Amino acid sequence: MAEIIPLFPLGTVLFPGVVLPLHIFEPRYRALIRDLMAAEPDARQFGVLAIRQGWEVGEDAVTALYDVGCTAELRQVHPYRDGRLDVVSVGRDRFRLIEVLPGEPYLRGRVERRPEPELDARAGEEAEVLAGGVREVFARCRTLLHATLRAGEDSSERPALPALPLPNDPAMLSYLVGSAAPLTLDDQQSLLAIDDPVSRLRRQLRLLKREATMLSRLHAVPVPLAELRVDQSPN
Repeated sequence: MAEIIPLFPLGTVLFPGVVLPLHIFEPRYRALIRDLMAAEPDARQFGVLAIRQGWEVGEDAVTALYDVGCTAELRQVHPYRDGRLDVVSVGRDRFRLIEVLPGEPYLRGRVERRPEPELDARAGEEAEVLAGGVREVFARCRTLLHATLRAGEDSSERPALPALPLPNDPAMLSYLVGSAAPLTLDDQQSLLAIDDPVSRLRRQLRLLKREATMLSRLHAVPVPLAELRVDQSPN
């Protein structure tokens, strides 16, 4: 069933269950947060969509945005005297963008939510096996990444990668690892767009093995260190 929600284009991919802190300074997004705060608590959600290229979204918004995103539930708002806001939200549901609707001061979109499908016994067993492989290769990637960063210049100033407890649920594992792994935005977006958790984990395992090989053989960091920090929601 389609619904209309506010849209927040970002240069990153949001996954369900992942915490998204934002510093709001543009007037249009200040208005978005004010409107959400005026709504009922269970309606305080907006849609986060990654931008295909660049940082601005104008009249070509339909082609500039990826068509699969994630709703974000507004949890905390800290206002400043000059009107800026620090907000904390948590990724909730995947959705597919049907159309961008004209309007002011911020974008709205007609979207269709894509709930996580229930797995039968056979698929559940396969998901558990794949999840074990993802955990193993993800841990290897983080070890190799830390070694690569420490071997670079000014290694003493490199912060250690934070500990990251992983959930037991295979679907939530795929989301958290998708957000925290050293993957490109396109790779992360491709994972978010997969409806089936088994297929998502299978692709994720291939991507992680690719990155582990790059880190091991080339000692190359695929994305900036700042992009590798991810917060996990307690819910």
